[in-house]
Amino acid sequence: MKFTNRHIIHIAGPILVSLLMEHLIGMTDTAFLGRVGEVELGASALAGVYYMAIFMIGFGFSTGVQIMIGCRNGEKNYKSIGTIFSQGLIFQFILATILFLISKFGSPIVLKYLIQSPEVYEATLSYLDWRIYGFFFSFTAFIFRAFYVGTTNTRTLTINSLVMVSVNVVLNYLLIFGKFGFPELGIAGAAIASSISELVSLLFFILYTYLRIDYKKYNLFQFKRTDNHFIKRILSISIWTMIQAFISVSTWFLFFIAIEHLGERPLAITNVLRSLASFYFIIISAFATTSSSLVSNLMGSNKQESIIPTIRQISKLCYIFVLPIVSFMALFPELIMRIYTDNLQLIESAVPAFYVMLFIPILSIPANILFSSISGTGNTRSALAIELIALVIYVAAVIYIVGVLKSSVAVCWSTEYFYFLSMGCIAFWYMKRGTWKTKKI
Repeated sequence: MKFTNRHIIHIAGPILVSLLMEHLIGMTDTAFLGRVGEVELGASALAGVYYMAIFMIGFGFSTGVQIMIGCRNGEKNYKSIGTIFSQGLIFQFILATILFLISKFGSPIVLKYLIQSPEVYEATLSYLDWRIYGFFFSFTAFIFRAFYVGTTNTRTLTINSLVMVSVNVVLNYLLIFGKFGFPELGIAGAAIASSISELVSLLFFILYTYLRIDYKKYNLFQFKRTDNHFIKRILSISIWTMIQAFISVSTWFLFFIAIEHLGERPLAITNVLRSLASFYFIIISAFATTSSSLVSNLMGSNKQESIIPTIRQISKLCYIFVLPIVSFMALFPELIMRIYTDNLQLIESAVPAFYVMLFIPILSIPANILFSSISGTGNTRSALAIELIALVIYVAAVIYIVGVLKSSVAVCWSTEYFYFLSMGCIAFWYMKRGTWKTKKI
């Protein structure tokens, strides 16, 4: 089986647009808060990455659900998809409740120990107090996303994301700055806007699926009591992606904590760079997600011989999309950073680190696509092992370059190269071995 470039783009395109729209939520938070102050700008980075670390546990579970749905879709066993879907929804709600309570009562203690600046600490808590309500909405929406990606019906994600980001931009403007009679809430307003936009996203998924999808074909919305045996089957795949996703973002949070100890300006610069890096990273993520979905479908169809050529084809397409954007950004660094802040001194200080950040995709494209493909084969335990090795190398680099040497922000961002180089090399070696071909999902 050979996928054409058009077929790959047909699947990756809607995922890309949906991720881009979701990125605009963080981008608008950063852009608005960059005009409030450097403390708020830096605090939103810490709070955002801290939230994301917990958020990724739910996303990791949905990745396992997506892999199973993809395999059942490849087998044309459509009725089984509904069971995976309903049990996934039940588990995600329980998981969201547990993580909400842990975050509500544990975050002040953890962050008090980690964050040096009292102003940044207070602003970070102000954001998280409202942002954690989003767990209930986003975790549930993840299962709908897993269904659409697993069945390669990704166009729905585009519409959903357009609705989501539109709500977020409007509410950000109203609640951060207190426009049209709304209270001026600052960084808390950004958190409230994001949580409400996630609620709207979930409501859209429910209505769209009920009205536009042949849910009887997939046996959707047939809720029964929790089937512990079936949940264990899903967890046998997804537990490793949950751990991997949480640890991956947690180490990035440690990077931000290390930068925060260098001062409020380095933290503000890093937040701007994080948002810019996310702009091209969403393209890479879209192609990586597409690779995972297609690999799952190929495994379900017993077409293992087509997997390596498909990965190679997707990687080439990803470079074609990303490199022109990187080239454009390289020409106009100051202009692009003015989207996030009007502080000219901050922009000037950020330029060297901007260029270090800009060329990360050269390594991250093959690394991410290969890594997601390993998860797509169902070998999520192996994917976790690869991630852990890469993260040990990354954390060692952060401790030495940021913590010991206390280097400039530009040098600190070079730690990303250690991470993607190690991940890419190990993932390439693993796929070359071919032991994944016998995996049954």
